[in-house]
Amino acid sequence: MKPSISCCLLLIIGLWLPGVVTPAAAQPPATDLQAAPDVGADQAERPGRLMRTPAGHLLFVPGSSIEEQADIGVRAHTNHLIHVNGRAASSAVPSGHSPDDIRAAYALPSVGGQGAIAIVDAYDYPTAENDLNVFSAQFGLPACTTANGCFATIYAAGTKPRASCSWSQEMALDIEWAHAMAPNARIVLVEAASSTLSNLFKAVKTATAMADVTEESNSWGGSEFRLEKLYDFVFLARPGIVYFASSGDTGGKTIYPSTSPYVIAAGGTSLNSISPVDETAWSDSGGGMSKYEPRPSYQNGIQGLTGASRGVPDFSAVADPNTGVSVYDSTPCAGMSGWMVFGGTSVASPVLAGIVNLANNVTPTSTTFSELTTIYTAAAIAGTDPDFRDIVAGTAGNFSAQTGWDFITGVGSNIGLNGK
Repeated sequence: MKPSISCCLLLIIGLWLPGVVTPAAAQPPATDLQAAPDVGADQAERPGRLMRTPAGHLLFVPGSSIEEQADIGVRAHTNHLIHVNGRAASSAVPSGHSPDDIRAAYALPSVGGQGAIAIVDAYDYPTAENDLNVFSAQFGLPACTTANGCFATIYAAGTKPRASCSWSQEMALDIEWAHAMAPNARIVLVEAASSTLSNLFKAVKTATAMADVTEESNSWGGSEFRLEKLYDFVFLARPGIVYFASSGDTGGKTIYPSTSPYVIAAGGTSLNSISPVDETAWSDSGGGMSKYEPRPSYQNGIQGLTGASRGVPDFSAVADPNTGVSVYDSTPCAGMSGWMVFGGTSVASPVLAGIVNLANNVTPTSTTFSELTTIYTAAAIAGTDPDFRDIVAGTAGNFSAQTGWDFITGVGSNIGLNGK
């Protein structure tokens, strides 16, 4: 990647450490989805920081991907990380994995898709349509514009939210990679008024109300909290739609809403090589046993691992920023704009939503629960299902990848369009 970012700026950002925030009093979820109080620092633009991994790789952690104690149960964070090459995080040309790479790794066709994939995020992304079409043109994807009916931005609160450059990065990743996987599907970006859970779930309800939406992706979440189950009703509003959520970017830790039994929890892998495919468990893929959600019936086959609790993730895709994907975002943020290499389970959620859309097996009576029942075959749980790549190497937190389902990659990554 060609350097195009101020070294001094990144050094300043890298020295910033988030202050300790006194935990807020427990806030019950607003089940009528009215706006929750803004507890803790407004996430519209928190500063980010540099982080060096144990393997020596340099990453930029956007402010929107940093959770403070006061956020828990009130506000969500994104799950994207940006690979830094030397001291540059953006460049004039793409250098991460391309759509062709990911299609080759997961045995996918280059055409297809139907209906609409909804992407729910917070705040406004002013250059969304432009950036999606720069990405599309670069990789030979169909144009996806408002004029041709492929792209739409919806404001969940009825008015345009204020902009956030770090949430814009998240949205760039989400819309571009949903389109990359299912190029003939419509892409609907639903912008929540803020990153409070109540506003984000209001946006999920807005997406759900759109009749042609068959998949909905949430690349955000937050630490589990005692009353999280009260939000599960959002994912039960109607049949004919399947919900996805990132499992988080801390190995061995669970986040909501990916712990909901009515959401496909998207875990993360390291895609080390495309030909031949070499895929291992990503060391920061979130997962584990939910503190509050009970084991759903589709996970009865793994109760020896999860006990009475919901286990996550369910299904995985590339997420390691060191083997990350190309993303284009022209909205400047912390000195970065243009082509970047993104990772985090924020990649996995829209990729898997696009794959399920491409498979075209969601019917008017389908639910996320029925989709997960389809995925959790005895063979998939055992690691012998030809529709999934069993990931057997790698660790995250205290967990290790193993033959069959595990707490890092679930049933594994994708192969082809059957069994989804």
